[in-house]
Amino acid sequence: MTGGKRGDRGLSVRVKKKGGIKASSRRWLERQLNDPYVRRSKAEGYRSRAAYKLIEIDDRYKLLKPGMRVVDLGCAPGGWCQVAVQRTADTPDKAQVVGIDYLPVDPIPGATIFEMDFLDDAAPGRLLEALGEAPDIVLSDMAAPTTGHRRTDHLRTMHLVEVAADFAIRTLRPGGHFLTKTFQGGTEADLLTMLKKNFTSVHHVKPPASRDGSVELFLLAKGFRGHLRRDDAEAAADEG
Repeated sequence: MTGGKRGDRGLSVRVKKKGGIKASSRRWLERQLNDPYVRRSKAEGYRSRAAYKLIEIDDRYKLLKPGMRVVDLGCAPGGWCQVAVQRTADTPDKAQVVGIDYLPVDPIPGATIFEMDFLDDAAPGRLLEALGEAPDIVLSDMAAPTTGHRRTDHLRTMHLVEVAADFAIRTLRPGGHFLTKTFQGGTEADLLTMLKKNFTSVHHVKPPASRDGSVELFLLAKGFRGHLRRDDAEAAADEG
């Protein structure tokens, strides 16, 4: 999908400096008002522009298929859940999508949403109980609240990526997929090694909907090998 119609080009909204608004807030507001993905999300009924990141990744890699069981980690405000329901079920009542976030999420037809921290010890069990069977795909758009210090933000988000990856490897059905948000700046070697041991392919993806100036990146692990014996996992890593 493209980032907006041609008619969007050349249009620019500026926020007046009056009113005591901070320069950083004014720049953010102008960026939102001029973002074609923000306009599309409002026109097409998605909770956020982030929905188009999943749409573009799925259009390229064909991850979501009818009948799949989906776990969405860090699902607020719900855009990824909306896309998952649309692409895995003919009707919302047949969807098998479970999401979790410590922020409140308005109800989404076809999705079961838990308002709790995924780092809570009880969270993984709640998700699996609601899903009923092993997930076919684990999605994670989790990111730690930013501090303004890039290295610190990277390390905090990488911890969430590692926790999500561990959950995916422990729960996915064989052949399943794992998609997670990360930051540019060096994916940890141990994490990549773990993913290559457990999945047939691992890709770094930056969809068009990710802003050009953003350090955001997505890590896609396809084809979960299942729970391998140690010697089999080491051989798979050597092949990767």
